[in-house]
Amino acid sequence: MAGGADGSLAREYEFSAEDFERVRRLVYRQIGISLSDSKRELVYGRLSRRLRALGLESFDSYLKIVEADGAPELQHFCNAITTNLTSFFRENHHFTFLATEWLPALEVRAGATRRIRIWSAGCSTGEEPYSIAMVILETLGELRGWDIRILATDIDSNVLGQARRGVYGGDRLEKVEGDRILRWFERAPAGDEYMVRDEVKKLVTFNSLNLIGAWPMQGPFDLIFCRNVVIYFDRQTQRQVIGRMAALQRPGDCLILGHSESLLSISDQYRLVGNTIHRRVV
Repeated sequence: MAGGADGSLAREYEFSAEDFERVRRLVYRQIGISLSDSKRELVYGRLSRRLRALGLESFDSYLKIVEADGAPELQHFCNAITTNLTSFFRENHHFTFLATEWLPALEVRAGATRRIRIWSAGCSTGEEPYSIAMVILETLGELRGWDIRILATDIDSNVLGQARRGVYGGDRLEKVEGDRILRWFERAPAGDEYMVRDEVKKLVTFNSLNLIGAWPMQGPFDLIFCRNVVIYFDRQTQRQVIGRMAALQRPGDCLILGHSESLLSISDQYRLVGNTIHRRVV
């Protein structure tokens, strides 16, 4: 493609440096994500689809719509910007820790109340919270009267819709062991799709949540999964989000981050006890 005067590629829509800066400011203000210069082409590709869908001719026209107070398009804008890469039992060492260390210890610690509360923050299309539920069912058997709730949240309304349905193509289960597929899924009526069984789904509640907005839940959470989420925030926002999570946990509760995330210089309220596994200490 030919280049523009500012070094940008020739495109279906003009996307100036000023347009990108407007997008960056809006994204940071609304969802706390800091977009680097390297994301310019990615942003163009995702948002240009919204311009086509709305029959608009310029990014300026589109951004004026998004910037309007209470604009319904803002949700579509946020959905387009956020990244939703996930799979069942992704970073499997976390689920091994859950089954072999955390749940057996919690079964003793919470034996009197038989209450477990887990939060999957940034749950995307649901594979993570469903994987957590499967491990709990495998480890605690018939639950023996335990009160177990998994809260799964995401800012993207589209992925939450798929998560609630709990229906996945066969390709999404390629890395799931055969006995787990037989135990926790059933074939959908049509096509190469599988449905999460009701006994798994009933442990999970999906809700929309912006991590830099208001949090209606009060906790405490025995365990928080927040994997590959805070990596998109700047340092100040990371401190704020992790601090708010710490306020919803007690000493001994755990926070699990993604493989590229660390609490170094972010929080002194947790101690590293495993591979990106942190325990609340103060």
